[in-house]
Amino acid sequence: MATTDGIRQFVVGPIQTNCYALVDDGECLVVDAGASGARIAQELEDLHVVGIVATHGHHDHVCGVAALKRATGAPFAISEADAWRCEQALQISSHGFSAAENELENAPAPDRMLHEGDVVEVGRHRLQVIAAPGHTEGGIVFVGDGFAFVGDTLFAGSCGRTDLLGGDHKTLMATLARLKAEIDPKTTLLCGHGPATTMEAELATNPWLVSL
Repeated sequence: MATTDGIRQFVVGPIQTNCYALVDDGECLVVDAGASGARIAQELEDLHVVGIVATHGHHDHVCGVAALKRATGAPFAISEADAWRCEQALQISSHGFSAAENELENAPAPDRMLHEGDVVEVGRHRLQVIAAPGHTEGGIVFVGDGFAFVGDTLFAGSCGRTDLLGGDHKTLMATLARLKAEIDPKTTLLCGHGPATTMEAELATNPWLVSL
């Protein structure tokens, strides 16, 4: 686990997914609990988990939700367009990984469906929901004050793949063009895999953004 400026990071599951806990005043919001939900709950025992959200419905971003929810009682939210994936996430995209060995299980049905323009709150933080389809049909980005949880839409030097069920390259390029126009360059991008980056760095060096 790593902790930086009120954000705790856990790398979980066989695909090394970044799971985050946004912490403020004794409360936290968990983003992309892709595996090991019970262990994440143990790491957050000092906090009140007020919510669990997912940037999209692939198994490596939701298959720790059920255990985390059982341990904390926190409600789970995902975009309405990706909600159908939750209860069959392993069957759709587990790529043959052992569910038991990697602490994976299908996610529960969401308690809240998220849409463009919605706000998710924890403590003093207000995260704006931006629709970000392309990697999946229901991908979303959560934009806070100076940071954004971008899931698998955008990575340091790259972007999400579009060859899986629900992916669409043209749609992802439109999403990236929107993020390029709307997200402040100084924003720290907290990605679904790999290192964090900034929009400023990606605007200068990421070939997928430079070409737009």
